[in-house]
Amino acid sequence: MTKNVGTMDRMARAIGGSAMIASAALAPVSTPLLLGGVAMGGYLLATSLAGTCLGYLLMGKSTCPIKAAR
Repeated sequence: MTKNVGTMDRMARAIGGSAMIASAALAPVSTPLLLGGVAMGGYLLATSLAGTCLGYLLMGKSTCPIKAAR
């Protein structure tokens, strides 16, 4: 799959995903909220590691820098 997530976006997703998982695990919330937070955080972590976002792919967007034409 083509990479469509840039470096800064990947870093933000990794930090945000980790924070969401930690918050969901440490907060005294109900099970559906816990699972929702872990699922969303896991998606952010997965897209940061893979460098590909399904939402960006469906919208035709990319945060990767454009390669210069030679």
